[in-house]
Amino acid sequence: MSVKLGVIGGGVMGSAIVSRLLTQGTYQSTDIIISEPTLSQQASLHQQYGVEVTGDNNLAAMAPVLLLAIKPQIFERVVADLKQPNPSQLVISILAGVSIAQLERAFPDRAVIRAMPNTPATVGMGITAISASQHVQLQHLDLATQIFQAVGEVVTVPESLMDAVTGLSGSGPAYVAIAIEALADGGVAAGLPRPIADRLALQTVLGTAQLIKESNLHPAQLKDRVTSPGGTTIAGIVKLEQSGFRSALIEAVIAAANRSQELGK
Repeated sequence: MSVKLGVIGGGVMGSAIVSRLLTQGTYQSTDIIISEPTLSQQASLHQQYGVEVTGDNNLAAMAPVLLLAIKPQIFERVVADLKQPNPSQLVISILAGVSIAQLERAFPDRAVIRAMPNTPATVGMGITAISASQHVQLQHLDLATQIFQAVGEVVTVPESLMDAVTGLSGSGPAYVAIAIEALADGGVAAGLPRPIADRLALQTVLGTAQLIKESNLHPAQLKDRVTSPGGTTIAGIVKLEQSGFRSALIEAVIAAANRSQELGK
């Protein structure tokens, strides 16, 4: 069998991973088969990436590496229909809240890896946390790391922390997007034209993140460097603290982590 990677689910994240794998040369188009039920999406995936696309999940499930990129709510229904002819298969799941125990019940005796990428993966700037089952060997972990390095950085965590990962990096892009939108709205409220405010807000967040990453500064250190006594920044920070900005973000992460845990029950 020439196919090396089967993907069940050709939605945003599944197609993003495939796109980056092809761009990075990790796989060739002939190495990949995607199972996707929507006919229009099937045609789009084949046209964009030149990969084989099918409506039959079992064709994708024959590959030596199987990537599950479906909604967690349909996991049980999808796996119930799989024939699973490949006992040496590596199964990688990016389904929020679906535990390794659930994956192992669905794929007995297979090497199973649970992964949580985030949406910046679509531009190769994501970060993925991975956890391995008891059947995973070093070569499996290396292969999963290679796959997700195509879409950004990779960290390995105990599965007990995967719900927290989901709450932080999985859901975090939405929190950052709201912060960027709010910064731009503040600029407009202060008198800036919308296009300028949007550009300033976006580049400020992007540049700050890059500065912290490259300088290895703790965020508090950078904040202190920008905050002069009696200045404009401390006046703004006082308002953020009065409005519970920090606690709102903390509670958002905790709420998302709790919801991830609920999805796995």
